[in-house]
Amino acid sequence: MRAAYVEELGSPDLIRVGEVPPPRPGPDDVLVDVEVTAVNHVDTFVRSGAWRTPVPFPFVIGRDVVGTVSRAGPGAPGFAAGDRVWCSSLGHAGRQGAAAERVAVPADRLYRLPEGADAVDAVALSHPASTAYLALFTHGRMRAGETVVVLGGAGNVGGAAVVMAAQAGARVVAVASAEDADHCRGLGAHHVVDYRDPGAPRSIRAYAPGGVDLHVDTSGTNDLETAVDLLAPRGRAVVLAGLRTRPVLPAGALYLQDRSVHGFAISNARPDELADAAAHINTLLADGTLRPRATEVLPLDEAAEAHRRLEAGKVAGKLVLRVAEGCPVGGTAA
Repeated sequence: MRAAYVEELGSPDLIRVGEVPPPRPGPDDVLVDVEVTAVNHVDTFVRSGAWRTPVPFPFVIGRDVVGTVSRAGPGAPGFAAGDRVWCSSLGHAGRQGAAAERVAVPADRLYRLPEGADAVDAVALSHPASTAYLALFTHGRMRAGETVVVLGGAGNVGGAAVVMAAQAGARVVAVASAEDADHCRGLGAHHVVDYRDPGAPRSIRAYAPGGVDLHVDTSGTNDLETAVDLLAPRGRAVVLAGLRTRPVLPAGALYLQDRSVHGFAISNARPDELADAAAHINTLLADGTLRPRATEVLPLDEAAEAHRRLEAGKVAGKLVLRVAEGCPVGGTAA
């Protein structure tokens, strides 16, 4: 079976594309013929060893997959051969990754693809949109009528968060570049602040004089002094990126107003939490509300180059690897 894999942890140069043993599915697994997989920052963390998790060698890289069911085990009665499906949680905790011709997916981590959904769009959205859902609803406990600030509002996770928060009835402040202001408004943001403006916090306070209820930093900046100061009483700040940041936590401003800071990683999400996210994402995919801003599709042979570019910060939008012959090789521009 052809796959992109590593035999030790380290740099992107260790990624090989070639033959590896096919998966051996268990009774609760679904065997999926892969069409496309996406490239995420967390994939580079696992491949490099920055994020320690059990890794069986040879290790197939990648998290996200869109494909077609080949065979379902007896413990996966909800799936049948020919079903088009997706998953966003391979390649972690001992599970082999997604960048292979065929993968075995636990049935409780697999979801049907909505009728007519584009495979490239779906795989590009699967990880960032799942992360956005968990940030807003699972960990952020967002409710309609609240004010939500999204840092990195034009990015992959941030854009999905803006869409979801606005759809759920929140007042959304997107923090992004001035060049992306119209894009963020198109996603549903009610107010857009330029992250490069030294007066950005004042602009947010002017828009929400009583404070913001939820502060989601998808940019990984993690300026908790500013974030906590912007929160309303009992407001929540969610931390989900910035692996190596070491922010200052203003304890007094935090506990005197019953504010809180919540950290989470999608890799730790339970199957039921991921299923809730998938159901929400499928609804937005089906009606066209949620779409990736830009995708670039590369052949599987360029997996190492995709990792190099992502680590170098040279990716705008989302990189997708084509695994199956006949899948599209283009993408959508910003």
